[in-house]
Amino acid sequence: MRLHWQTHMTYSLDKLLVVGISSRALFDLEAEEAIFQQQGLAAYRAHQLANENAILMPGAGFALARSLLKLNQLQPDQRLVEVVIMSRNSSETSLRIFNSIQHYGLDITRAVLAGGAPLAPYLHAFNVSLFLSLHEDDVQAAINAGTAAALLYQKPANALAELEQIRIAFDGDAVIFSDESERIYQTQGIEAFEQHERENALKPLPEGPFARLLKALSFIQNANANATPRPIRTALVTARSSPSHERVIRTLRAWDVAIDETFFMGGVAKSDVLAAFKPHMFFDDQHGHCDRAAPLVQTGRVPLKAGTT
Repeated sequence: MRLHWQTHMTYSLDKLLVVGISSRALFDLEAEEAIFQQQGLAAYRAHQLANENAILMPGAGFALARSLLKLNQLQPDQRLVEVVIMSRNSSETSLRIFNSIQHYGLDITRAVLAGGAPLAPYLHAFNVSLFLSLHEDDVQAAINAGTAAALLYQKPANALAELEQIRIAFDGDAVIFSDESERIYQTQGIEAFEQHERENALKPLPEGPFARLLKALSFIQNANANATPRPIRTALVTARSSPSHERVIRTLRAWDVAIDETFFMGGVAKSDVLAAFKPHMFFDDQHGHCDRAAPLVQTGRVPLKAGTT
């Protein structure tokens, strides 16, 4: 008797917005994390096996992941988004995660279960555009590898509110743009920063870690420009003000990217504007901005690439 193996066409992730998310970011695994940290791997394994059929509550990245997956409903014959579970769990302890994914009806079929090994080496293999986690080491390694990544804060009370649009807010320097200008401000002060921006107003800012993500979102927006309401709404919430605003506007124009709402805060706290905009996620590199925003909106901190100050 001859066995016939079914062959499958290779599936490409090259033209998709791919979000890698840790199991602890997708679901609330804080109690399980405490067991692992305080009692060790054996106790964690026993707990997960004993609770395989206990559905996990949504975590800090759940609302964004679920909303992004809904973009696949815009064009039934073309997927736009893939979400990949990226976890240091082994396959043995991950069944509870997959049961919870099925319970919530999340269209997630791909996973990296690294069994305690680092996740960063697999980011490029899955063409990940954005990586979300509550483990700082994994987020830092992703940024160092050139992938947009954020360390998520615990979710605020309103994080799971359903909105008609996906709303994402970005800081500018060191997030959408490089930290070149930010370094001048930090080391030489506001006057040197403003002079540098005036002198380079016609020169586009270098890309930051989240530029690729912003461009991907803009592409999806443009491809669905006639949809009502528009499926994605973006905001730039930056500490910049006049005269440093011009370079930002010209840079986005050079990238052919239109931000829906832009706020040049000029040092004013961002939290009230963010509370009004109601994003599914706000990305910023500054601890202070993130700490103030996190109780109001879901927040992710973007670390600097290793070797920068």
